[in-house]
Amino acid sequence: MEKYLFTSESVTEGHPDKLCDLISDTILDKCLEQDENSRVAVETFASNDRITIAGQLTTNAKVDIEGTAREVLKSIGYKGKGIDIDYENCIIDVNITKQSLDIAQGVDVGGAGDQGIMFGYASNETEDYMPFAIDLAHKLSKKLTEVRKGGVLPYLGPDRKDTSNSRI
Repeated sequence: MEKYLFTSESVTEGHPDKLCDLISDTILDKCLEQDENSRVAVETFASNDRITIAGQLTTNAKVDIEGTAREVLKSIGYKGKGIDIDYENCIIDVNITKQSLDIAQGVDVGGAGDQGIMFGYASNETEDYMPFAIDLAHKLSKKLTEVRKGGVLPYLGPDRKDTSNSRI
């Protein structure tokens, strides 16, 4: 069997991809807390001290979208000028409309409005059945967040990226 190098990457909560997912997920959670039939298709984008939240939403929930984004930014540690995004002063654009009837009909008839493709597999390399490389990368990222927030390494910023390699 030919051996190859398998590389995995994990990012901390301040990385733009994870930050954006957390904002979108928090909006979803707040909608579902108030209305279990909420339909939330919201994407978040972050760049240059600006957050853009866009998508479609059908819910009876009352959610402060901008306030939710600022709460998430603050909890991660994006406070103060000169650190990519300042939760108090960044620009937050919200462009959310009601879910289109075409997508709603697709969901109502037993399907989803759109689909994503995922790659992954279970492995006995670790206790949580994750491949060793990604498990290690996740643990490194989690530890970096702990030491940053705990003041052990206060000079670390919220955005970190860690990689791990394993030979297969």
